[in-house]
Amino acid sequence: MASDTVAVPAESTVVGRPSRGFGALGRYVTLGVLGLIVAFPIYIVLLNSVLPARDVTNGRLLPRIDLNWGNYSKAWSGEMARYLGNSLLVAALITIGQIATSILAAYAFVFLRFRGRSLLFFLVLATLMVPSEVTIVSNFQTISSLGWNNSYLALVVPFTATAVGIFLLRQTFLGVPRDLRDAAALDGYGHMGFLWRVVVPLSRPAIGALAVFGFLGAWNQYLWPLFVTDEEKYRTVQIGLKGLVEQNAENLPVAMAATVLAALPLAILLIVFQKQLIRGLTAGAVKG
Repeated sequence: MASDTVAVPAESTVVGRPSRGFGALGRYVTLGVLGLIVAFPIYIVLLNSVLPARDVTNGRLLPRIDLNWGNYSKAWSGEMARYLGNSLLVAALITIGQIATSILAAYAFVFLRFRGRSLLFFLVLATLMVPSEVTIVSNFQTISSLGWNNSYLALVVPFTATAVGIFLLRQTFLGVPRDLRDAAALDGYGHMGFLWRVVVPLSRPAIGALAVFGFLGAWNQYLWPLFVTDEEKYRTVQIGLKGLVEQNAENLPVAMAATVLAALPLAILLIVFQKQLIRGLTAGAVKG
């Protein structure tokens, strides 16, 4: 009966709001504290890069009025510009190579039918379990036998294919409807036409994420360039930065300024492609 209906007090609709508010506040506070912890070393490096040398050892945490911006000109002078140029060139070529090989291999694993396809893909994934340090000796012997030491070929060619990129793009290409392939075939497009006109445009977020990760990995290489180059004109920024730090052991602000210069391209890359990176990593995570 209508008289037996029990009305729910209006207060019950807002009982949960304070707890949800406190929960959100706690999350924001936690994220803020973690952000400060992550940002603090960056702040110290930036601060020390513009301090006079005498103030670095004093543990100063606040900037002064008389900031020494000349540390950056000292860090830039010499071979730093060459090191940055070499790293930009090598990282760009490696990134382009990884994108090209990953796109072609991923397309073959998804849209082509051939014997042993699953086994071959399994072997590609198996390479992910092999640390790069294990293969560095054999790769060095191969590069030496080809006479590529002290060349850009030695710095670029061994890294133009990556199993991570092939796996990432294969998973992305699996989300492309098969009906599009049939429609493209009816329109007269072959595999290459379908790949570059349909598959690649639909997979731009994942390709962009792969490009960012490939560039970061190539930029931060240290051990391999140290092995295959011993001439200054082929040195990358990580090796040059270590030498610059050793030369300025008594002038730490100059070394800090060089560190900032070496990290600046990566910071710009992450800021510019931040949305693209997030979209690429979350593509296909939610369906329906």
